[in-house]
Amino acid sequence: MTALTAATTPAARPVRHRGGLLRAVARTHRTALVLWLSALAAATAALIWLHSLGDEARDGMSACATPPTDRLPSCAAVEAITADETYANGIAVLATVLSWVMFPVAAWAGGALVGRELESGTARLAWTQSVGPLRWLAVKLAVPAVLLTAGTGTLVLLNRWARGDGDPDLVGDWYYPDAFVSTGPVAVAYALAGLALGALAGLLWRRALPATGVALAAALLVHSVLERHREDLWPAVTRTEAGSLELPRSAFQVAWADTPRHGVTLTRATFHPESHFWPLQSMETGLLLAVTAAATATACLVLNRRLP
Repeated sequence: MTALTAATTPAARPVRHRGGLLRAVARTHRTALVLWLSALAAATAALIWLHSLGDEARDGMSACATPPTDRLPSCAAVEAITADETYANGIAVLATVLSWVMFPVAAWAGGALVGRELESGTARLAWTQSVGPLRWLAVKLAVPAVLLTAGTGTLVLLNRWARGDGDPDLVGDWYYPDAFVSTGPVAVAYALAGLALGALAGLLWRRALPATGVALAAALLVHSVLERHREDLWPAVTRTEAGSLELPRSAFQVAWADTPRHGVTLTRATFHPESHFWPLQSMETGLLLAVTAAATATACLVLNRRLP
């Protein structure tokens, strides 16, 4: 009877704790999580402070007169206001950080998130603990993707708020590379693309150091190509006039040509008006999300083919 009971008793199945893999990812990469949250907190505080300087900074950029008049303040008083320089420099630094977030994300994803765990065997150990390889990869990408989307998106909104009226003398023209990326969804898309490219590099090289280098190179390539061809992502406006032609400062100039004809010079200018900001943002974001999707799909294929 005892033997029969033992034979008919089903084998014990490993208990799957809901959320266990999520906790494992957070625990394994807690240093990166702390650094990311600390960077978000510091950037948030800086943007709130810069917003508080905005009115004073704009006063420092106002017109002046010597001697002062009823409408214009004294130039000596305006020059005494240094908030404009502090404000402009602070906005520029934070815009650059937001524009380049793709690079540290790609390096971390390639070297630490995937490459190091494959190199050390930690990933294969996880696969033997009732966690399938594809599920492991899905959670590995989903957790940082949510954090990157929420954090970068929040900083973009705060940056737009801190820029106030967008005075180009203080915050740069809208088409400047860092200003363009840091004020729209493109910043979030760059971060997600860096994550996917880094994960793919980690799966292909399976070693932390080479994967980090390859991930950085891939991120640099994508960033450089899109920045170089940004003006081509949406049809530009062309204006032709006889004689001189003056474009507004807000125009993103693409091409300019002066052609003499029968004693009259025709000026032909091709440019993007400021109203093209959102179409250009949409096109670049779409391309980056396509890169993200392609890199993620390729990572899944690579993982399936390399399984024993």
